[in-house]
Amino acid sequence: MEEFNNYGHQHSLLLMLNQEQLINYGTGVADCSRCGEKVSAPCFCCAEHCGFYLHKVCAEAPLELNHPFHSHHPLLLLQEPPSSYTACVCNFCGNTCEKFIYHCSCELDFHIKCALFTFNIAENNLKELEHVALQHPLISTENGDEKLKDAAKCFGCWEPLAKYTHFSSDCEFNLHEKCAKLPFKLNHVCHRKHPLVLQFNREGLSCKVCQETRQRNLGIVYGCSPCNFFIHIKCVSPLPIIEDKSHQHPFSLILRQAPFICDACGTEGNHAAYACCTCNIMVHKKCISLPRIIKSRWHRHRVSHTYFLHKEHFERLDCIMCHNEVNTEYGSYYCADCNVILHVNCATRDPFLFYVVSPENEDEKPLDIHLSSITNVIERNDAGEATIIEHFKHNHYVTLSDNIREYGDKFCDGCMLLISDSFYYCSECGFFLHKACAELPKMKPIWHHGCQLANLALTSDNIFRCELCDFLSNGLAYKCRVCGGHVCLRCQALPPDALSCPGHEHPLLFYYDFDGQCCACGVHKMRAFSCKDCDYSVEPLCMLLPTRVSHKCDEHLLALTYHDINDYSKHHYCDICERERDPKRWFYHCTTCDTSAHVKCVLGEYPFIKTGSIYKEGDHLHPLTFVKKIKHYPACTKCGEPCEELALECAEAECNYLVHWKCMNPYGSEYGYLKGTDF
Repeated sequence: MEEFNNYGHQHSLLLMLNQEQLINYGTGVADCSRCGEKVSAPCFCCAEHCGFYLHKVCAEAPLELNHPFHSHHPLLLLQEPPSSYTACVCNFCGNTCEKFIYHCSCELDFHIKCALFTFNIAENNLKELEHVALQHPLISTENGDEKLKDAAKCFGCWEPLAKYTHFSSDCEFNLHEKCAKLPFKLNHVCHRKHPLVLQFNREGLSCKVCQETRQRNLGIVYGCSPCNFFIHIKCVSPLPIIEDKSHQHPFSLILRQAPFICDACGTEGNHAAYACCTCNIMVHKKCISLPRIIKSRWHRHRVSHTYFLHKEHFERLDCIMCHNEVNTEYGSYYCADCNVILHVNCATRDPFLFYVVSPENEDEKPLDIHLSSITNVIERNDAGEATIIEHFKHNHYVTLSDNIREYGDKFCDGCMLLISDSFYYCSECGFFLHKACAELPKMKPIWHHGCQLANLALTSDNIFRCELCDFLSNGLAYKCRVCGGHVCLRCQALPPDALSCPGHEHPLLFYYDFDGQCCACGVHKMRAFSCKDCDYSVEPLCMLLPTRVSHKCDEHLLALTYHDINDYSKHHYCDICERERDPKRWFYHCTTCDTSAHVKCVLGEYPFIKTGSIYKEGDHLHPLTFVKKIKHYPACTKCGEPCEELALECAEAECNYLVHWKCMNPYGSEYGYLKGTDF
């Protein structure tokens, strides 16, 4: 052991040349004070045993590093990330940088260990990597170990390390031996103007061969910076022939300078095409393995990939996702039963939006989702319409009616909205159900629900929180058998295609990648129903707002109103909260009394919990019922505060038990539309 200068430390340091010296010194598990990794020889240790350690390479790291992979500017060694950073991520390994980083003003950051590691790779100084021992036993990721599969990726080409020799993970570096010996410059047939140079993919441009962009711009690539031309290391020598089970013939590689249009997806490719001479088609590499049949959330049937279609087979050629026309001379996904068509890249761009139908399940029939929730029809009228029925939600017969004048102030026990159309009612108790709600199927796939294969089952659970609108409700819901999530009857009816909006003259189309302001609430949203003809967009939760509601501020029903036509006042106020109201945003209004109020003020916190209904949970001995606005605001049995909002009251007359819903609520107090839940 030799004593050296302190490298900024208050005590002298000792150099440990090997692990034996380190063990004899008494070092157990310790971390390097610069890179934060487990310390290993050669390293420096504090002579006073104060717990300070430095890898030798970390101690001798230059304050300014001219890195061959980034020739534009030098990398500066900083003790901590710049103060303007909310999070600093290493552009080589992708992990968070917390201290001692190499930084460049063009937004490149590296752990000290990553910067030095790649510098020595670039300079072919493999002897400097002796503390990263080269492991010769092969590590295979084909043994089913998922953790190993995730971790064992080469930091150069980002391909699996299976059956390749790689650097030890003692310092968390994984690199194929062949990637450690890559030439710094090379000439490539796809870019004859200049040689390609190994560099960091700092601009995050897509690879010109495979068209893919690596997430977080990690690792190194071959590139020509003046031409913005980059190729992944794995794509420098693409496979000359590819066979895939989705196509009956092999594809042969054609390297070319001129661009081409991919016959599989209809978008442009540049330098590497794969051709099937038998079928006379030319495709991107990634399009060779396009799934033949998929199930998209945007459509109720499976859709199949085809390379071309005859236009006369379709009534419309607009993609049901982006609403732009599909060129049928190139590949698309289509449904022959419905004449529905999708761009390939729209249908497959997000794994959440589709799943692949495996070949063994291609002929499998979908589950029966047409079983009605009406358990028995007792009577029908001359038109064959069911007038008296039994429904699984209720114990008595219910009768069909359209007498909205008499029952228009009643709530549907399914969707929890005011009765507004033909409905069934029970003559023995206060049970009402819209005809449309009564006829819903017991099983239904819901396109915006996250579980891949789930058909949700209609249920009458006591109380639930809808996963889309986030409101609590005690009506009917569709419940997922996989995750247990609920979707209320209002949200289950939301379609992924066109909707009419009373506040706008044109139909609104759903845009998954919308980025703008909702005209109803004024909030910036990432999903919306939007008009193709004009600048009008409404987010999904605003499209679901009740058109008629009741509120204690007015004796009449309030109607959802889409723009204020009263110009007599420069200021518009809410009659509930008495604060200013934006006349361009949707609000609730009574034309008789000229009452106007914010949507949030009218709906309140619990608009879809029906008062008088039974609460079946809790530990009270007697049944509890939901009540609102009890006279004189009696005190809550649990907290002692006045019950001003939703509460639970004992149904037994002699029992004075009364409790805030918030004191009983196991679901939390935040709620959907009022907290700005996005779709």
